[in-house]
Amino acid sequence: MRMRRALWALSVGALVAVPAVARASSHREAPFVTKNPKVDGTDFYMFNSYDPADSGMVTLIANYLPLQDAYGGPNYFTLDDQALYEIEIDNVGDCQEHLTFQFQFQNTLSNGGKGIELTIGPPDAGVPVAIPLLNVGSPTTAANLNVAETYTVNLVTGNRRTGTVAPIKNHSGGGTTFTKPVDNLGTKTFGEKVNDDSAYVAYANQYIYSIDIPGCSTPGKMFVGQRAEPFAVNLGPTFDLVNAPASVVTAGGTLYGAVPNPLAKKNVTAIELDVPASCLTGGGSNTIVGGWTTASVRQARVYNPKASYPMPTKEGGAWTQVSRLGAPLVNEVVVGLPDKDLWNASEPKDDAYYAKYVTNPTLPALVDAVFGVGLQPMVFPRADLVEAFLTGVPGVNQFSNGKACEVLRLNTALPATPVGKQNRLGAALCVPYGTVTTSNAGCDVAGFPNGRRPIDDVVDIALDVVEGYLLPKGSAPAYATTATLFTDGVDQAAVTFQPTFPYLSTPTRGANGDGT
Repeated sequence: MRMRRALWALSVGALVAVPAVARASSHREAPFVTKNPKVDGTDFYMFNSYDPADSGMVTLIANYLPLQDAYGGPNYFTLDDQALYEIEIDNVGDCQEHLTFQFQFQNTLSNGGKGIELTIGPPDAGVPVAIPLLNVGSPTTAANLNVAETYTVNLVTGNRRTGTVAPIKNHSGGGTTFTKPVDNLGTKTFGEKVNDDSAYVAYANQYIYSIDIPGCSTPGKMFVGQRAEPFAVNLGPTFDLVNAPASVVTAGGTLYGAVPNPLAKKNVTAIELDVPASCLTGGGSNTIVGGWTTASVRQARVYNPKASYPMPTKEGGAWTQVSRLGAPLVNEVVVGLPDKDLWNASEPKDDAYYAKYVTNPTLPALVDAVFGVGLQPMVFPRADLVEAFLTGVPGVNQFSNGKACEVLRLNTALPATPVGKQNRLGAALCVPYGTVTTSNAGCDVAGFPNGRRPIDDVVDIALDVVEGYLLPKGSAPAYATTATLFTDGVDQAAVTFQPTFPYLSTPTRGANGDGT
């Protein structure tokens, strides 16, 4: 049984030595996106689908709009209809996109742009007046919903701005416009009882689409909608100089799972795809894909002094990328504060600029500065971090050319681990001291950093990696005698997930019918 280092259990808190703009996996991680949460990518998941009915599929999940309070009415959480949301795939290993799924949204006010109106006044002289709320009854009846959220999806082959564009179509009927379900407003809206989400589940599941993807002979799946926040981290205490009770910090082997997840009642908006693996890899002998997500806005914005619902601003010019996310926690604990916005605007092919942050990382030094424990590996440059963050692991998910850039890499040929047998530490336990040992106890090669599943505890894994878990034995003080493991005390595996697509759970309701 592996023992966990208690004194440094919350060592991710050392990040507070830098101004704390980071939140969770990629929530509020850079100054600009804190001003523009609708285009803030929070988490990216890419894994071989573990639903037996979807064998041979790869699931892509891009989450946006962080830290949604379920009661955030009256406007709730639409995505930006002036933005471009993208999931990029590199199936060559040259750190450039070769397939891009592009999502654009449209939020349309009902009643021809006038909104739902009620006649107010005497029966013979009433005046139609627009309501201030999102709905007047159950959204299962379209006429009750004041704003319709729809979206279109294109697949771009080649460069995402100049490549060949083809629409993704509904497998049933061939349409190209899809509907996003309204957020989970509460029990009364959906006719539910306390602790009963069945009505919302049935409503949202109507918008799981079977889709025809250009170039694919097998249909895929797609869902876009609000979901329960899938990420777990000891958020508040971590960013308050590890402000946790001593009984938690020094709980030793019992520390893992000792702290409640502060994000448990938050929601996000998820863009989800299930795509045949063969359609992502491009055929041939290659089985590895690299993936990342971005969001872009128009280069120019002029604020309308006479703002209207459809046009509060006038936007134009070239698409300008403002959010980027591949592997988790890179912009949080690797990239320095001066370059965080630049990172979000950059492309993987240009990642050589950020090499110093990987080869000479600051987080281990910050851990030592806060705790005075002398655990920083004095091995430079950190080739182990280059492998973990920039090239993939040889024999697991590294392209044959080994080109360095930060993307999430997945070997589609490695079988998915069934629900119930997945390890929260994923593939990390397969490479102690940097040596691939698939027979190692707990090794789950289907997990992070071989792609990423919702259950993978990326905070704990990232802590171990930066402290030298992948270095040869004797090179890292934290693992001088045995590959012991760090933890932030929050159990990612305790978060509830569905065993089938769309995997992420039903969002927390805005009202429970009990006064809250």
